[in-house]
Amino acid sequence: MTALLELKQKMKNFYGEHDTFILPVLKFLLAIITFRGINASLGFMHKLDNIFVVLILSILCSVLPLNLMVILGLALIVAHCYAVGVEVAGFALLLIILLMILFLRFSSKDNLALILTPVAFGLRVPAIVPIGCGLLRGPASAISADCGVIIYYFMNLVKEKASVLKGETDIMQKLKFLLDGLVKNQNMWLTVLAFTAVIILVYVIRKMAVDYSWRIAIVVGAVIYIVTMVAGGLFLDVTNEMAAVIISAVGSCILGLILEFFVLGVDYSRSENLQFEDDEYVYYVKAVPKSLVTQSKRSIKKIQVEPEERPERRNASREPDEEEDIPLEKVDFSEFDFEEKLEDSLKDL
Repeated sequence: MTALLELKQKMKNFYGEHDTFILPVLKFLLAIITFRGINASLGFMHKLDNIFVVLILSILCSVLPLNLMVILGLALIVAHCYAVGVEVAGFALLLIILLMILFLRFSSKDNLALILTPVAFGLRVPAIVPIGCGLLRGPASAISADCGVIIYYFMNLVKEKASVLKGETDIMQKLKFLLDGLVKNQNMWLTVLAFTAVIILVYVIRKMAVDYSWRIAIVVGAVIYIVTMVAGGLFLDVTNEMAAVIISAVGSCILGLILEFFVLGVDYSRSENLQFEDDEYVYYVKAVPKSLVTQSKRSIKKIQVEPEERPERRNASREPDEEEDIPLEKVDFSEFDFEEKLEDSLKDL
């Protein structure tokens, strides 16, 4: 455990020192995954289904705000739908405008949930999105996640029914076909219900003042996701693979625990209950310290020893105007007559 805490601290320090470069790289990788996923799911416009186009768009997203990634991703979906038919593109544009009005009105700051939801479905771990939103955000993030669910199922609808939509069918019939494909898609609405329930429950539990609230919220969120999807498959006309749902929930639970370790990481064994008061209130506070490891800093001090100068070099470096010591003559005090010298001095006075 100590090694993991040291690794966590090193990663935090490294990110704090180089966040100017790390954040654009992460946004670049997320943009590549998002745009490649859209092209792999739709891919009807071959000019956009190009790695160079994806790289250019990803570079733009790496240096600009995250909202640009949302706009470019939605524009890419509309462009692929236009390759299927004008009416399909018009329906996609109208759907996106309605979702964006709902998204911008209530949860414009949760744009990352909107981006990550189709990506999580592509990675077969969709439950990580509602668990992560409940841990890091709030109930309002359910709107962004649900919008991402609707966009994902709309892309699947266009992909599966592309042959019908490209046929010589009446425009109104195509629009009705698309509308019914979304409104009557019980699997999509069941997923929306599961996402909303998981986000709200995870948020409520992790706000409780109990030990290990984040871990309890993660496990409960995974269980609620499994129960909702399995029960919906039993009572509704929905075919869900139980094994896939359980594996997805377990994988999302593991990712949620990793997220909790890096984001929160507290030591409940050293928690303290404190009480203090002022003139108006009495305060009861529970203090839980974070799990930190004090890293010893090693400092290496270099000591340079100057070599002794040789006598010849010391004599040569002596300045020429430096006075030499004058030897003094030694006086023999035994032959010196003090009285005689004193009388001679008084005579002179």
